[in-house]
Amino acid sequence: MALPTSGGGRQIGDGNRSEVQLGFMAAPSTATATASLTNAQLFSGIILGSPGSSAAAYTTPTATAIDTALVNAKIGATFDLTVVNVDGSSSGVITLTGGTGVTAVGLATVVATAGTAETWRFRKTASAAWSFYRT
Repeated sequence: MALPTSGGGRQIGDGNRSEVQLGFMAAPSTATATASLTNAQLFSGIILGSPGSSAAAYTTPTATAIDTALVNAKIGATFDLTVVNVDGSSSGVITLTGGTGVTAVGLATVVATAGTAETWRFRKTASAAWSFYRT
């Protein structure tokens, strides 16, 4: 069955607005103290961070590693990542830092309060270059 199109967009189903729109998400990843994140953790969409009583830095994979995993990503492609501080104490701030070729634009911290979350949008800016923006 062909999908109906209108104005360059696509509509699946009959457009009943009362229908629940379902998606799929992998299980959230975890990280504790300062860590070098894997692509799997980055692409899971949610990281449950447990820095404890010390500040933690979570470093993304390099832009080349991200490009290798996302071979079809074009310039302008995006994905989102949310980091939740699940047990932060007064000094358990989580800072998201970029690996080589990955640049933070703006503030990249999750405050040291349990249950606090921040979301960033990663955007491919060039070959082997990504930036992430707090949303």
